Amino acid sequence: MQVESAELSLIGDREENQDRVAVAKSPNAALLIAVDGMGGHADGAKAAAVATETVATAFRRTSQPIFDPQGFLHLTIGRAHSNLVELGNELRVEARPRATCALCLVQDGAAYFAHVGDSRIYHLRQYQVFDRTRDHSHVELLLQEGLITEEEISDHPMRNFVECCLGGNLALPGMSVRSGRRLQPGDLLLVCTDGFWSGLEDADVATLGASNEPVAKGLRRLAEQAVRANGPYSDNASAAALRWLS
Repeated sequence: MQVESAELSLIGDREENQDRVAVAKSPNAALLIAVDGMGGHADGAKAAAVATETVATAFRRTSQPIFDPQGFLHLTIGRAHSNLVELGNELRVEARPRATCALCLVQDGAAYFAHVGDSRIYHLRQYQVFDRTRDHSHVELLLQEGLITEEEISDHPMRNFVECCLGGNLALPGMSVRSGRRLQPGDLLLVCTDGFWSGLEDADVATLGASNEPVAKGLRRLAEQAVRANGPYSDNASAAALRWLS
């Protein structure tokens, strides 16, 4: 499997970076991971670190290519959720560590998406956003119902309210796990936290890797653009990306 990948996490205007991103790779598969510790709760950074390590460890311990990609993603998110619930067992419900996450598994010429909350996955093709996940958020529900427009999301008073997340309550959170999407040479896959995408338009995201720009350089350019756009109160801006070659 021939790919080019990179990861990046900027602290933005926050005192602590509560995001974690990673790229786990083997000769036959790759897994992009983005986890955003929810800052209004205890140990957001630890929640992100635990969830990321849980997912990366599950990938390393599973033979690749993975026999049941969707089942793997569902079970692995469930395991990460359980670990965060255990992390907050001694705390009040409202203070327990929580996180959102986005995972993209690439193998056999296809990409499989799974996410919880408002961390996103983008599929870029020919300098356009070919596909992206839909957030588990209140403003996304309003958008789908036609009550607000895309332009109104960034200024909406409930733009940071997510409908589900890892951690907190014992019940498994709602998650979206999608079947494989076939890849073409040159396609780019991006997982990112809301501090990254909220400062960018789809047209900005689509410039990643344009004119043979290295993926690492493009990630830094976009992350720095997002921090500037959201300043002086920008969130952590984090992403991992992969260019499918063959």
